[in-house]
Amino acid sequence: MIIVPIKEGENIDRALKKFKRKFEKTGVVKELRNRQAYTKPSTEEREQRIKAVYKQKMQLDEEQ
Repeated sequence: MIIVPIKEGENIDRALKKFKRKFEKTGVVKELRNRQAYTKPSTEEREQRIKAVYKQKMQLDEEQ
């Protein structure tokens, strides 16, 4: 359960913004989207490799 402490006199919009941020960090929505359709393990591994290559390329470009 997500608990958002609200200080006295704090705006409700600000509290809602804190709640949304905490909820997004939990990754619930991302997990639901991933579970909507089955992805083969080989496809997941391929996507991870592609992401790793992209990250490595970006790091190399930053260093130069």
